[in-house]
Amino acid sequence: MMITGELKNKIDSLWEIFWTGGLTNPLDVIEQITYMMFIHDLDDSDNMRAKESAMLGLPYQSVFADEVTIGDRKIDGNQLKWSVFHDFPAGRMYSVMQEWVFPFIKNLHGDKNSAYSKYMDDAIFKLPTPLMLTKVVDSLDEIYKLMSEAQGADVRGDVYEYLLAKIATAGVNGQFRTPRHIIKMMVELMAPKADDVICDPACGTSGFLVTAGEYLKENRKEEIFFNKVKKDHYMNHMFHGFDMDRTMLRIGAMNMMTHGIDNPYIEYRDSLSDQNPDKDKYTLILANPPFKGSLDYDSVSADLLKVCKTKKTELLFLTLFLRMLKVGGRCACIVPDGVLFGSSTAHKAIRKEIIENNRLEGVISMPSGVFKPYAGVSTAILIFTKTGHGGTDKVWFYDMKADGFSLDDKRSAVEQNDIPDIIARFGNLEGEEGRKRTEQSFFVEKQEIVDNDYDLSINKYKKTEYVAVEYPPTNEILANLRSLEAEISTAMNELETLLNEQ
Repeated sequence: MMITGELKNKIDSLWEIFWTGGLTNPLDVIEQITYMMFIHDLDDSDNMRAKESAMLGLPYQSVFADEVTIGDRKIDGNQLKWSVFHDFPAGRMYSVMQEWVFPFIKNLHGDKNSAYSKYMDDAIFKLPTPLMLTKVVDSLDEIYKLMSEAQGADVRGDVYEYLLAKIATAGVNGQFRTPRHIIKMMVELMAPKADDVICDPACGTSGFLVTAGEYLKENRKEEIFFNKVKKDHYMNHMFHGFDMDRTMLRIGAMNMMTHGIDNPYIEYRDSLSDQNPDKDKYTLILANPPFKGSLDYDSVSADLLKVCKTKKTELLFLTLFLRMLKVGGRCACIVPDGVLFGSSTAHKAIRKEIIENNRLEGVISMPSGVFKPYAGVSTAILIFTKTGHGGTDKVWFYDMKADGFSLDDKRSAVEQNDIPDIIARFGNLEGEEGRKRTEQSFFVEKQEIVDNDYDLSINKYKKTEYVAVEYPPTNEILANLRSLEAEISTAMNELETLLNEQ
């Protein structure tokens, strides 16, 4: 997180405007800020396109051109531009926003230039008063001014990430956020490539997709951005996310766009139902699917139940990932510990499916404090490849004890951090060959896992080293006790003498 100083203070005070104005659900706040940013950016990008067209001598039809029809009224489209209405008096600005701008952004759907209008079609304007709107608009103008001065390529994305971090600290719906450093670790373990097609079927605010995009920007810049076909793939076809919460979709889509991915495919979809036809489609899945739910059988796609008859979402999602991946496609996902050792028929069935019919590569066991303060569940990361015909020979286990933060509710930064070690070792698995079961990472042969009912909990395979402690002979211990007793007795006598003298 690079947001510091004046910019950070400005965002905090924008948040404060909402808070004191009575909008206290952090998701509402972010949603309203998202709309405002959308409206501001629409004006900006329209002006930029007009300038570019003029330079090239091409005609350009502005989104705000001439008269805009809203309901049964025709109005001068110019008034809908942020750069125009932000100078209006409070009352007028409020009615323009409520009666014209919001209906206008909802109906941009037909406009090809506006990738994210589809996330706006059920937008609701919730700012309660003209005064609050003026404050928000002024505050955003200052934030945009500071962003343009900052000149950092990714300052937009950082600002949005900082806003999202506030969902977590406010504690409402915090379960949507997988800690950023855990996402980053998973992306680095999977090392996405320029031709990957990446999906998160339970995407929330799109943290995994954004981080994968950032990884590619840092590690494959020349390959992607100087090649027309690959750049088009990155901007329009690489990233896919699904969620069942409209607010999350909007925030997630905005998060992608503020990180420079023009046209992510982020869709409202119940991934586990028949709404999701995807089969053999993705080369990389990154996810932290919901673990809390249990579903009705009739709401779950029948082909998932064939593999694993269960109502537990965490098992159904694993089955789904296998279906959605292409052969050769890979997955890194977070699962609750129960998935690793649960003894029900369904638990065993999905573990067997991954181990026998595909290739399980790694199990990284994480400490239970990773999701605090929202949840104290113990979780693990599973890494596997869809082969459709087996291929698991030995599985790499890592016992992660520290992630760079204290494992209590405070989660303050600490020295101990296994993440760099995990990434380095996973990148060089040959070097793990001779490691003993007493170390933090080691291989377990497939046959041993099969013999243990496909159990994947690290404690099943870990060995603890017992160090023999040498004690001195009994008579020596007694002699030491005697001399200690004598010393105490002498000291007591001296103390008594001192007290009597007073």
